Amino acid sequence: MASASHPLPVLIVLHQERSSPGRVGRLLVERGYRLDVRRPCLGEILPATLAGHAGAVIFGGPQSANDCHDYVRAEIDWIRVPLGEGKPYLGICLGAQMLARHLGAQVAPHPQGLVEIGYYPIQATGAGAALLAGALEGEDAAAWPDHVYHWHREGFELAEGAELLAEGQTFPNQAFRYGPAAYGLQFHPEVTHHMMCRWTVRGSARLDLPGARPRGAHFLDRLQHDGRIRLWLDAFLDHWLAGGTAPAR
Repeated sequence: MASASHPLPVLIVLHQERSSPGRVGRLLVERGYRLDVRRPCLGEILPATLAGHAGAVIFGGPQSANDCHDYVRAEIDWIRVPLGEGKPYLGICLGAQMLARHLGAQVAPHPQGLVEIGYYPIQATGAGAALLAGALEGEDAAAWPDHVYHWHREGFELAEGAELLAEGQTFPNQAFRYGPAAYGLQFHPEVTHHMMCRWTVRGSARLDLPGARPRGAHFLDRLQHDGRIRLWLDAFLDHWLAGGTAPAR
């Protein structure tokens, strides 16, 4: 049985053999949570219930939410578990697109073939700005970052009943909430410097796609924007783990 000092583990769903939960995983471990890492793409099974978990995070990957792979369709269907049980769910990039698909919304490439690979501006909606009010000392401390890191070619429409939390220029829908405890983020707040090095080398061909930022800009922009992203993610995870009702710290 979980206790305050030994909380239930968080389910972590990854989409490649060497993928990492990055900063999200580290922050969860620092809060005392164990990580139950599953990779359905390698045949690992997702649990039939989250009664033994504090929540679930589905991360990004090279797959599309529109793929016909059995495990992609199974993951999308599986999202009914956290939604049905009221457990915190967080979808990052592909995980957000899977949540959108589960809710009946469309996931598709940009109509002009543009991508977001690198740092791009976002702006919180009124609902997004109110999300973490009072989460840290000083109202501005938990404000959304004005630039976030992206690595995607597709975006999601806003599902019926979902609440838009942040908007962007190229892909309008950047973050949303469905119910009190399910969130989708189009961007990657989990990315560490090491992950960025790996992505920009192994995925270097994607840096030539229309709209992508050059490799050097990824690291220069990180120096400017990553501090705000860290502050925001720290406050957001507390809010998310509490099922959308995190008190001020």
